[in-house]
Amino acid sequence: MTDRSAAAHDVLYRSQPLSDDAAAIYRSLADANTAASSGFLAGGQEPAAVRDRYERDIERASEKLAKAASNAGSTSSSAAAVGKLNELLPEYTGLIERARANNRQGLPLGGAYLRYANDKMQTQMLPAAEKLYKAENARLSSDYAKAEPYPWFAIALGVAALAALAWAQRRNYRRTNRVFNPGLLAATAAGTVVLLWLVIGHTFARSGLNESYDDGVRSLNVLNDARIGSLKARGNENLTLVSRGAETSEVKGESKDKFDVSYRALMKRLGDKDSGLLGEAVALADGDPGGENPVLDAAENVGVWKERHEVARESDDSGDYQGALNKVIGAKGATGECFDNVDAALDRALAHERREFEQAAEDGRGAMRGLPVGAAVLAVLGAGGAVLGIGRRLSEYR
Repeated sequence: MTDRSAAAHDVLYRSQPLSDDAAAIYRSLADANTAASSGFLAGGQEPAAVRDRYERDIERASEKLAKAASNAGSTSSSAAAVGKLNELLPEYTGLIERARANNRQGLPLGGAYLRYANDKMQTQMLPAAEKLYKAENARLSSDYAKAEPYPWFAIALGVAALAALAWAQRRNYRRTNRVFNPGLLAATAAGTVVLLWLVIGHTFARSGLNESYDDGVRSLNVLNDARIGSLKARGNENLTLVSRGAETSEVKGESKDKFDVSYRALMKRLGDKDSGLLGEAVALADGDPGGENPVLDAAENVGVWKERHEVARESDDSGDYQGALNKVIGAKGATGECFDNVDAALDRALAHERREFEQAAEDGRGAMRGLPVGAAVLAVLGAGGAVLGIGRRLSEYR
């Protein structure tokens, strides 16, 4: 029970927060990449708000990486991912600064640097962040696996102890004609309390932990994937305008803009309230308004985002680059407005599901609180009662 109680504690206070930090690293990097491309599109002097957002993302990613490094084992896959990210992050920020410097001077080379930085982010940094996220999720699953199984051996041992005490009292009654032995009765009572506490406590703990996983961890994973997908989609939408067809992909025999193809794939994966990641998030919310309503808001804004994106693409394809730019990063009625709404709605949903997880996991951990110490104390009292009870009977025959 000490091991199970420690595993339940780790679920709540170690592995899930570390999994959340790993997701925050991924989100921060993806958001920094999106902010960098948005600032580039704004022209030579990027808006202060966009610059501040980029710097906050880089600072948050650096902070979470330092925390992850202190909690990762020296030989674990987490340590390897953290090391790689720490190596790549300054390279990425250096490329972004070069892109900015060239963009301010109106040099086309800035776009090349930005695309190179994006390629480093998409092909090296985000995969490393995803590896870290999966490793921390595996650690969380391992802690759940340690905390949830019934302690069958301990239960069997308790039943055997009670059977032995019943046999001893029956034998004592047949030998001495004494109906009750206070010491053995006390030992039986202590053993019964321990066994019931063990079974009932673990049943409630298992229920709380299962609820924290089904209603918390699963929803958090889906929502994190959806938020990261929206960030990457926004970054690709921006880069479609930055590259202006410089990079293409073959789709069914046709040459398509590489970044627009990626954007459409990500938006398809996001889905709507009935499909994709958003549909799954709605289903996992299970009618809970606090978790369902923000996801429905996000799904609604994703639909508007898609419509506005098509209008922007029509403007760009017809040669109206400035019109397309206004429809993507404009002050009002742009796709950027939809993206901000989606991101804010998913952030609210994540906050709600995080509270749900913490409540259920705390209930599960609380059900085992005090059990290891209580069982040890009752065991000592039970053993003492058995010894005193038998000793008293033996003293009558000296």
